[in-house]
Amino acid sequence: MSAITITEAAHDYLADLLEKQNTTGIGIRIFITQPGTPYAETCIAYCKPGEEKPDDIALALKSFTAWIDGTSEPFLEDALVDYATDRMGGQLTIKAPNAKVPMVNEDSPLNERINYYLQTEINPGLASHGGQVTLIDVVDEGIAVLQFGGGCQGCGQADVTLKEGIEKTLLARIPELKGVRDVTDHTNRDNAYY
Repeated sequence: MSAITITEAAHDYLADLLEKQNTTGIGIRIFITQPGTPYAETCIAYCKPGEEKPDDIALALKSFTAWIDGTSEPFLEDALVDYATDRMGGQLTIKAPNAKVPMVNEDSPLNERINYYLQTEINPGLASHGGQVTLIDVVDEGIAVLQFGGGCQGCGQADVTLKEGIEKTLLARIPELKGVRDVTDHTNRDNAYY
């Protein structure tokens, strides 16, 4: 059961819009950009068959399917999609009180907190260069081992990005973290496991 409520008025308005698209099976996709940050924006987009993402959660409504972005779903708790009419016409409104609320706190496991900030603060910035960073492991009592992917892989600036941007951000957010390392530094893993 999804945490999001779509009122009947919003459903009918969206169903009407979708019908005008003349695409069989078209639905909507609800997602939040930069969830859990002050910059969170809740978005609704058309979603043609095949455009949904693997971790989307399908919410079957009377006339169409709403696909809820898996990453955004916890932040859509208590969200309300409504269609309000006034004499000027009507408009779709989305209230997502938890969109900007971080889903982690000081008691969350270290890896969850690192992942959270990677997803919400670091990857959105890297995405503009087609890159992303993933947490591989936390080693030596507080060193985050990260892997660059996409446009960051093999990029000469990856080191600078790692030290200047990512490490600074993570250390500022997570005081007990000692530093970050790029997994591609670990060329010699022979003696790692005795």
